[in-house]
Amino acid sequence: MVQEFFQVASLRTRRMRRHTARALLQVEGLDAFRQQCCAFPCYHGPHIPKCFGVIVAQPIETIAQLFYAAAERNLPDALASKRNGVYVPISHAELVAMVERLALAMAARGLKPGDRVAFMSENRPEWAIADFACAIQGIPDVTIYATLNSEQAAYILRDSQSRWAICSDRGQLDKVLERWEELPDLEAAVLMDGDLPTGTNRTLLLWSDLLREGEAMEARRPEVRTWGEQRKASDLLTLIYTSGTTGDPKGAMLTHGNLVSNVLAARATVTNIGENERALSFLPLTHVLERMAGHFLWFHAGASIYYAESVATVAADMLEVRPTLMASVPRIYEKIFAKIYDTVSAGGFLKRLIFHWAMLAGRQAVPYLLKGEEPPSWKGMWYRTAKAVVFEKIRQRTGGRMKIAISGGAPLGGKIMEFFWILGLPILEGYGLTETSPVITVNRLGEVMPGCVGRPLYTEWNDKPFVKIAEDGEILCQGPNVMIGYWNNETATREAIDADGYFHTGDIGHFDDQGRLYITDRKKELIVTSGGKKVAPQPIENLLKVDKYISQAVLIGDQRNFISVLIVPNFDSLVRWAGYKKIAFKNHADLIRNPLVFAKIGSRVERINERLSHYERIKKMVLLPEEMTLEGGQLTPSLKVKRRVVNQMYAKQIESMYQEPKA
Repeated sequence: MVQEFFQVASLRTRRMRRHTARALLQVEGLDAFRQQCCAFPCYHGPHIPKCFGVIVAQPIETIAQLFYAAAERNLPDALASKRNGVYVPISHAELVAMVERLALAMAARGLKPGDRVAFMSENRPEWAIADFACAIQGIPDVTIYATLNSEQAAYILRDSQSRWAICSDRGQLDKVLERWEELPDLEAAVLMDGDLPTGTNRTLLLWSDLLREGEAMEARRPEVRTWGEQRKASDLLTLIYTSGTTGDPKGAMLTHGNLVSNVLAARATVTNIGENERALSFLPLTHVLERMAGHFLWFHAGASIYYAESVATVAADMLEVRPTLMASVPRIYEKIFAKIYDTVSAGGFLKRLIFHWAMLAGRQAVPYLLKGEEPPSWKGMWYRTAKAVVFEKIRQRTGGRMKIAISGGAPLGGKIMEFFWILGLPILEGYGLTETSPVITVNRLGEVMPGCVGRPLYTEWNDKPFVKIAEDGEILCQGPNVMIGYWNNETATREAIDADGYFHTGDIGHFDDQGRLYITDRKKELIVTSGGKKVAPQPIENLLKVDKYISQAVLIGDQRNFISVLIVPNFDSLVRWAGYKKIAFKNHADLIRNPLVFAKIGSRVERINERLSHYERIKKMVLLPEEMTLEGGQLTPSLKVKRRVVNQMYAKQIESMYQEPKA
């Protein structure tokens, strides 16, 4: 019945389509209608009538189709990035021309469907242009974090057997040149910005030269669209290498169908995206969440995508871009949360009093806000006053137009989610992995629940549950978004995907009676004490990180007789407190050695202990003088803690907590 509706939709008036849609919803129900019609590019969620004026009968199955369908909007600023301190827009028409010219140049230089091309670049329009050009040609691209060192990058280049490496600047190119002899399949490297080095005896190309070569074949541009029409949903789109927290990275093979199914299903759940949306992109495009949401999803939804200069400039870029959409990992939201509280703490007594009064009003209102309802009676009046006096000023620091922020990649603390909703910055938390393209579940507007990651994108797929919980509590998923396997690693593929097609996520979780998923921890990261008690570290770490004096926390205790913790203090707050207490210190290392400081952080830990079971309570702690970072090797590129590395790096400090006292 749904298919029949779409076949005749283009012949009906807008009014007839609206009445027909309502009838279909009544007969088949929203879930059935959604599952069948979300393959159509017009589908914008449960508010069906809004999009019926642009229905087309051709479903989107590949990224090539998604690209050309979205480009028909012809926005003047499809993409934008800063050049000499000013945002320079690229229209859809210009974007299509550059994508097709690049594709022609790549093909003329011998690249063919099935070859691999690696990207080593920060977020920028050239990244998107190369991505779409490869997708149209059937060339799987291999995304490499720009922050990896030459050895790490070379491993991925070698394992993926990449023929080309496209580099953003000389720093990235130098990594390739340093290891080129170890890369037997690499034939050429492309430089986006800067001058090519001489005397390398390697094939090095300038991005600008490739575009000129493509422009010289302008009459052949229609061929590129034909190439795109030849793509199939089953074609390999990309290799995304996992972060490698437990060993060498593995290349997840994701198809056009994997990513497109995730884009369309995610679009169906985010129902309030309209016209003239603007997204700020700062999470690395190499990260699967930004690739799907901040790249393909926003592009498909018709949003303009503006690239931040860097993560460090996000605050300033928000004021300039005034985004309505963004996607990020929890660590960024944690930093914003801490910065706001630190700013408030630095203010005078009256400023702090007003803020805490406003937060009290917000906490009264937030249960209604999460349900998409207006707080009733006096609660509503109190909250509206607080919003006007306090929260709107904070919200304006993000540009004042934010409608939706997506969080994924790791658990987001419930207190932090509630805080942003109170501010009027709604966060929708989801859950997924690189291998699942990535979204498996997501909170929907009107049914957000802090602490949970929402309902699955589908109830069933191929007459089997889309998500199910194994006997040991592990979350399993099968569906159109699940990868086809790991590149050149059949053993790892068999370990990850069982005979029934279910991908084993490695995460532990459970459903509530409303079908919402809760993640309790990573299966391999569960701490098992010497007494046999199992402790999930992430929920406890999240409780600690909400404290204004604690920036980072890593729980220790596997095969030990009690739980301990490594803590990086929030030094902005701690230094201010030390000033009030007239504590003299030379540097951060000197500060954390002070007994009063240690006792202060200890008292904050005890507050958390009161909420924990006896066997979960933290008995000892070590304070660290420097933040754990990606550059320092303690974090993955998606800002998750590398527990194995942390255990090795701080082995001496950890052992000091478990030494028996001398007699």
